[in-house]
Amino acid sequence: MPYLPITLMLAIVSLILSIIGGLIIALILRAKIPVLKEIAIVYISFFRSIPSLVQLFLIYYGLPQLIPGMRVIDALTAAIIGLSIKNAAYLAEIFRAAITSVDKGQFEAAHSIGLSKTQTYIKIVLPQATRNAIPASGNIFIGLIKETSLVFTLGVTEIFAKSKLLSSASYKYLETFLAVAIVYWLITIIYTYLQSLLEKKLNKPYES
Repeated sequence: MPYLPITLMLAIVSLILSIIGGLIIALILRAKIPVLKEIAIVYISFFRSIPSLVQLFLIYYGLPQLIPGMRVIDALTAAIIGLSIKNAAYLAEIFRAAITSVDKGQFEAAHSIGLSKTQTYIKIVLPQATRNAIPASGNIFIGLIKETSLVFTLGVTEIFAKSKLLSSASYKYLETFLAVAIVYWLITIIYTYLQSLLEKKLNKPYES
């Protein structure tokens, strides 16, 4: 399918931005930075509560009325922004829990050997938190792949949008949508396999 790369690009770029945003928010929550912590809590609550389709419409159709400069943003960019900010809210909670799961004694041990707080996070905390966060983060990515089917409402032609056009022209709705369902299934199978390989690699140092 020629439109499969668009679907994959939407999912991968949105995931990368979601990871960056989610990690920043998680660190803000962990550090309990005044004002920023409250903003982060409201952000998570707001974007976890709103349906993805509403968020996409809000960004693409609503915000340009409030911020005229956003009228230059195309549908593809709006879709990436919408998917990213939503999933960043979910990943922030996953990352926060993963960081919290790291034994506090390791923070104290790191400080006792002269590591700064930043060094402690980079060299000790985040590697362990990453290992703990991967399973739940994988579920977010699988959900993100499926959510890319919503961007056709903004006029972005990906595999689901193309399947709608093909089925409308041929009236072969069952065959067309079944083929698309199988494509999504195969993507999920491949990703799940790659994730299992990554988990095994990260778990190796902890195996006795």
